[in-house]
Amino acid sequence: MKKKTAGDVVFEIFNYLLMIILAVITLYPFLHVLAVSLNDPYDTVKGGITIFPRKFTLVNYTETLNYPQIPWAVMITVLRTVIGTAIGVLSTAMVAYVINRKDFIARRPVAIMFIITMYVGGGLIPDYMLVRGLGLMNNFLVYILPGLISPFNVIVIKSYMEGIPPDLEESAMIDGANDFLIFWRIILPLCAPVIATISLFIAVGHWNSWFDTYLYCSSEPKLTTLQYELQKILSNATASSQVDYYSNLDPNRTMKVTPHSLRMAMTIIVTLPILLVYPFVQRYFIHGMTIGAVKS
Repeated sequence: MKKKTAGDVVFEIFNYLLMIILAVITLYPFLHVLAVSLNDPYDTVKGGITIFPRKFTLVNYTETLNYPQIPWAVMITVLRTVIGTAIGVLSTAMVAYVINRKDFIARRPVAIMFIITMYVGGGLIPDYMLVRGLGLMNNFLVYILPGLISPFNVIVIKSYMEGIPPDLEESAMIDGANDFLIFWRIILPLCAPVIATISLFIAVGHWNSWFDTYLYCSSEPKLTTLQYELQKILSNATASSQVDYYSNLDPNRTMKVTPHSLRMAMTIIVTLPILLVYPFVQRYFIHGMTIGAVKS
């Protein structure tokens, strides 16, 4: 092996230092939020919290999770995320497969139509009128159907499918396979990286969504979602008297946390599930986005 020169050593030291600095810059905001969420809310008001809690406590989490609607909201959110992701990915992949087929005569007009919808939309009022006209108000399907297919996701999967050799489909057709069998047994397994990427996009969108609950299901407690309930808790906390939070230390009061500490605890609650899932799809995510992005 070639002996390292002084320049090589300096270059490696610079690289390590740069990576450490970038890691600190990237991780510090999250560690700070975690520290504040685990710190006593009235001690946090004094400031000076960095990445370690000064007075450890779980009161911020217990106050948030003790609301009676939270367990039910978590169940609805999980169901929405799982069902919406599974159906959304399958539907998007099917549309991308059809558009990618060269024997589909209307492939170009349909693709243009999808692209146009990415830049031109009816707005909030037409969306609301459409949902109400379809009878989806206070209906679980309102979480699934309106955003079932995303044009951006269709284009990403279509771009990935363009890299699959057409000889595979032709060979399967010669062996007697139909379009559905080719799609399910050949195309989908080969598209695993981009499918994992799109699955993460859709799952995060469902998990973080709360505005559709506010618009379409706010009068139905059985359809409430975690994000919507947390948003209501935060709004109520923020609207309360600041004197009650920062000056009155009576332990018998209803709210025992500050809006700032409550916000930090909510951030960790809604972020943690995604952080736990991401490592399992990371390698597919990087591979899928790289290949899908370089194709036209």
